[in-house]
This record gives sequence, C-alpha cells and structure tokens, in this order.
Amino acid sequence: MRHYEIVLLIHPDQSEQVPAMLERYKGVVTAGGGKVHRVEDWGRRQMAYLIQKLAKAHYLCVNIECGQDVLTELETGFRFNDAVLRHLTVVKAQAETTPSVMMKTVDREDARKAPQQSHQEAAA
Repeated sequence: MRHYEIVLLIHPDQSEQVPAMLERYKGVVTAGGGKVHRVEDWGRRQMAYLIQKLAKAHYLCVNIECGQDVLTELETGFRFNDAVLRHLTVVKAQAETTPSVMMKTVDREDARKAPQQSHQEAAA
C-alpha cells in the first residue's frame, strides 16, 4: 500500500456537509484495508482564481495509506460529487502525521482572531 496526500476544495455552501463527507471517505479507506493518518480542516479560504464563479472554498487535507483500487474509488467519488470543486492527490514516500505548514498557519490565524473577538465583546 502507498501513502497519499489528498487536498479537496469543497463548495463553500456545502461547509456544513464536510464532516459527513469526511466520515464517508474515511469509511471507504478503512473498509478497503487502508489507514487514515491525518485529517486537517483548513476552513474557508480565498482561492487564487475563480472556480465556477466562486472566490472562496472550504479546504480539506487528508493523508491516507491505501491500495490503488481504494484510491480509484475515492477519486471517482470526488469526480461525481458536485460539492467537490477540485481535488489533488499526491503520492508520499511515508506517512505524514505531524501538522502541515498550512495547518500551523490556520492555527496562528485562529489565535490572532481570538483576542480580537474577546476585545470586541468586552467593548460591547
């Protein structure tokens, strides 16, 4: 079995459906004898260019270990799911379990926003 990193861009109106989609995809991987090493929800982010007249998308990153048949099933599911705007699958040499650079950036942004929100609530 090989290691893969999959990045998904989900339609921003479907953000509420993301946890259910993740569970479905994780179920496909584990049912096929694979493992899910890391799941990161990067949230809604600005895209570099418009896709289907949308400027933002919900980003997900999943690191898995599976066989080719399971990967084909996943990618077919991505292709026929209207909520998935784009997907990218990259073969990795080993399992990635530590937080990605992008997730560290998301955590820093969340930490920066938290004091601003509490400051605004105190002022109100």
